[in-house]
Amino acid sequence: MITFYCVKCRAKKDVDEEKCEKVTLKNGRPAAKTVCPDCGTGMFKILPKSA
Repeated sequence: MITFYCVKCRAKKDVDEEKCEKVTLKNGRPAAKTVCPDCGTGMFKILPKSA
């Protein structure tokens, strides 16, 4: 479970990792993208660096 913040709902949402798309930013940081299960707005979160 990854916790995202939906700007439209103004609430934290827990989303399963299977429903998230893992991406890498230009600077090499990992990130995750998904859509809000309630309103359908896109959500984005920068993840911590892996050891």
